[in-house]
Amino acid sequence: MIYITGDTHGGFQRFGNKYFPPQKHMSREDYVIITGDFGGLWDGGPKDWYWLDWLSGKPFTTLFVDGNHENFDLLNALPEKEWHGGRVHEVRENILHLMRGQVFTFGGLTWFTMGGASSHDIRDGILDPKEPDFEQRYWLLRRMRAMFRVKGVSWWAEEMPNSQEYADALSSLDRMNWKVDCILTHCGPSSIVRKIDPSYGSDQLTNFLDMVNQRCQFIYWFFGHYHDNRIIDNRYILQWEQISGLEL
Repeated sequence: MIYITGDTHGGFQRFGNKYFPPQKHMSREDYVIITGDFGGLWDGGPKDWYWLDWLSGKPFTTLFVDGNHENFDLLNALPEKEWHGGRVHEVRENILHLMRGQVFTFGGLTWFTMGGASSHDIRDGILDPKEPDFEQRYWLLRRMRAMFRVKGVSWWAEEMPNSQEYADALSSLDRMNWKVDCILTHCGPSSIVRKIDPSYGSDQLTNFLDMVNQRCQFIYWFFGHYHDNRIIDNRYILQWEQISGLEL
């Protein structure tokens, strides 16, 4: 069994027995996939560990691609290993980060993964704690209720893929002759994002995903980021709070 949901931002209450009853029939060979903004590793504090322990106590295996709201310092420091044909970071034995530019085979399906996204909530800037006027600017922006983030605290440049991750993605898709069953990302390809809301615009990653969209054969594309539950053109599945079972 495979279930897919959207951004969790460190809040995993939707996987409680009351809200997700199918879990009583699930095992470690069944998967729940989060399409980015996992957020379970945020500040490394007691709240993180409480919820990660709680989630690891579930009978299923949790898989996720990274979004833009992740602590990449903590995420990239995790142990890395090979899993079902691709590279993962191991958060817990049954909580795995599906790394960028990989192809996995599980649940009888092939999956191309490409996490990351450009933040939309930084309109008023990104503050660097090392700047001498950081405190003054921080509290000024807070009082203004501005949309900003803090480097290394609530924003990381690694939210966007680097050149090696793009190269890994192309190599993985070449190996598969540009044919997989499903694609898992956080943001969507530019052409699909325009159908959701043109005001989001495009960037290097959404344009790259648009190229993948044009070249790759696939059945379904699952993504999050835009905080809605929608099906677009029958095979692009925008996920948020809903947990959807996958049937092919």
